[in-house]
Amino acid sequence: MNIKHLEEKLLAIYDNIIEYEPLAKKIATNSHPAHKLSAMNLLGYLVLRAHDLRKLHDALSDHGISSLRTCEGYVHSNLYNVIKLVKMLQGKKWEDKHQINRLKYSKSKKLIRTRARRLFNPGSRTNFTEIMVTLPTEAAENKKLIKRLVKGGMEIARINLSHDNMKIWKKMISNIKAVRKETKRDVKIYMDLAGPKIRTSEIKVRNTKGEVKNNLRLAAGDYLVLTKKKTLGKKVKVKVGDKEINVARVGVLLPQIIDDIKIGDEVYFDDGMIKGIVKAKSKTNAELLITAAYKAKLSSNKGINLPNTSLNLPSLTNKDLELLPFVSKNADIVGYSFVRTPRDVRMLYKELEKLGDHSTGVVFKIETKDAFENLPLILFQGMKREHIGVMIARGDLAVEIGFERISEVQSEILWFCEAAHVPVIWATQVLETLAKKGKATRAEITDAAHSAQAECVMLNKGPYIVDAVRTLKNVLMKMERHGFKKKDQMRGLHTAEYALAKLKRLKKSKKIVS
Repeated sequence: MNIKHLEEKLLAIYDNIIEYEPLAKKIATNSHPAHKLSAMNLLGYLVLRAHDLRKLHDALSDHGISSLRTCEGYVHSNLYNVIKLVKMLQGKKWEDKHQINRLKYSKSKKLIRTRARRLFNPGSRTNFTEIMVTLPTEAAENKKLIKRLVKGGMEIARINLSHDNMKIWKKMISNIKAVRKETKRDVKIYMDLAGPKIRTSEIKVRNTKGEVKNNLRLAAGDYLVLTKKKTLGKKVKVKVGDKEINVARVGVLLPQIIDDIKIGDEVYFDDGMIKGIVKAKSKTNAELLITAAYKAKLSSNKGINLPNTSLNLPSLTNKDLELLPFVSKNADIVGYSFVRTPRDVRMLYKELEKLGDHSTGVVFKIETKDAFENLPLILFQGMKREHIGVMIARGDLAVEIGFERISEVQSEILWFCEAAHVPVIWATQVLETLAKKGKATRAEITDAAHSAQAECVMLNKGPYIVDAVRTLKNVLMKMERHGFKKKDQMRGLHTAEYALAKLKRLKKSKKIVS
């Protein structure tokens, strides 16, 4: 691409961003004062990424200009400067007539760091990326465990309201506060609202030996009937023509999902370990053909994912609303499960307003296909409150969008959030083998290294969780020396120094490098 054509393409994109400037100002006006510039930058980034920039990158790199690749946090000023440089290479001057309040890179970086510290911890630390740990039930009785976690590097304690009960949660909170005083560290409390539980209901079936089991065996080719009717699970053989097929019947904890399921929809159970497709439907039942069973048994209370189904479920359940005053009083941050649309954000904000709560941080958990596709709109709505963040809930999200896409999608979430200067929590299966078995896999260490792109990393419970926290902290400290988000810091490398020193010695001795 010649430089004249390159200039025309860049100007067309810039003009396209300017077209959206009135809308950007309107969105900014409706945002919290702290987020006005961020809201405008996010809209600019959306316009930029609606264009295919691949050919432009190659042409710009040929001219020594490559910063357009990493402009998430400062779109307007970056594009403006790129165009200015391209014109200068042609001996031209450019005075932009549009008066836009442009964020520069240093300001955008400072915004992200400031937002993260205000949402998480304001104190000085050895590493920027925070560590969050899901507390096990044991933490209610074992204050020493919490203290060991804090000394190992935990800065945020997560209490999952989907598990345990009020008595246990209160004990955990009491222990956290005690550890705060003893260690003089401001450990934050994060609580997840459970949201609607889309799960299998209780299963109790007798096997051929007369033993009662809480699971059903399933294989590809079997049929499974999800039903609104009360059942403890059932499996029978049905003759269809010359063949006998296995048909199982299972209830669901939220019977209304049967109304929303359509023929042809995919249904996943137990984190995607069992997959089915809806073949028939009635008012009370959805009949599924099991197409894959990586796990032989379907048990009670296992999660159900419906990536192709538009669910008419409230993101806030009655139970969530009952617990919200307790969360508002005791938590520094609330995790919003099952958020899918801007309307869901408005719903939570309205309930917090009723409680007079303007300070508790809100983290939007991106765990469904709808949430990912609506992420920019969720962010715009979310920016009406000062302290917000996003969690990449990779477990459910991977099932919803497909395991082969999770790496791509988590990168996109990081990009959109950087454009909005919103801190991100990297969650699910981080160092899981280490936490549960005491030894990390190589792939887990690589994943942990990549997590330094986020402002917070969440670890789940396990018998070796303290070791996992220490390992993660060491990995984060090493990786943060090398870069921030997508930008490499280009610190001096010992390997490069060693190689140059060796080459100098070889040169003096007149030996050939081999």
